[in-house]
Amino acid sequence: MYHGIVIVHKEKGFTSHDVVAKMRGICGQKKIGHTGTLDPEATGVLPVCLGSGTRLCDMLTERDKEYVAELRLGVETDTQDMTGTVLSAHPVEVGGEQVRETILSFQGSYMQTPPMYSALKINGKKLYELAREGKEVERQAREVQIREIEILDICLPVVRLRVVCSKGTYIRTLCADIGQRLDCGGAMESLTRTRVGNFSLAEAYTLTQLQGLRDQGRLSRAILPVESVFENCPVLHVRYDLARLLENGNALTVEQTAEKERYAPGRWVRVCRPDNRFAGIYAYDEEKGRYQPVKMFLE
Repeated sequence: MYHGIVIVHKEKGFTSHDVVAKMRGICGQKKIGHTGTLDPEATGVLPVCLGSGTRLCDMLTERDKEYVAELRLGVETDTQDMTGTVLSAHPVEVGGEQVRETILSFQGSYMQTPPMYSALKINGKKLYELAREGKEVERQAREVQIREIEILDICLPVVRLRVVCSKGTYIRTLCADIGQRLDCGGAMESLTRTRVGNFSLAEAYTLTQLQGLRDQGRLSRAILPVESVFENCPVLHVRYDLARLLENGNALTVEQTAEKERYAPGRWVRVCRPDNRFAGIYAYDEEKGRYQPVKMFLE
């Protein structure tokens, strides 16, 4: 069984679940999960977790993401992108400088209402399922963070943007909100996710490339170790005579580590076996006076 992370370059027409199904066939194993949906018409970075790496799924979902999007002003659709039904069209009478100022005003935190065409669940049902039934339900606006927003090109009515944002941000909705603020409407024309956390498009493989590597017996070269997600965390090793504690996922005192180092409470550390094999993420609990496991990655 493979364990780790593969950075997939998702192509148009595939859902995130399609990618997982394809990867199960390529890897010959069932224990595979993705780290957050990407619209079928969107492309770009989709980290896929294998084996013990599936325990990373929720951790990677929390990471900031970077996108490059094209916004078409002057049109509103039911899906907030150009795949939907056009609800209204308006002349774009704003100038480039007003467009620039309005877009840059979204940097920081703002309250965003999730779109009806999304996988968000309300009362156990996905919003897009309700939307397809012609139903619209009230959604609570929630705070999202636009860490960075950069205008790459303005050729009205189309604007090309780079956005770095927090978990739960809908770029389609950001495009629609920009259009609304400009009083002409807006919809997303294209979307590429260029980064998830530290994983970038430059290190991603298409499904065809991964199939080719599998056929050549070289698939493992595309699999990143689980530990790579935590490369910025300091490392501790369990003492040689106490290695069994890790295999049981036990807490560790400072004295039970080879380094005998105590890091700030709550700070994540990588804990390894005496032979340097990664075992899990721990954090020091001052009240208990020991390192508590946050998540174990035992194979």
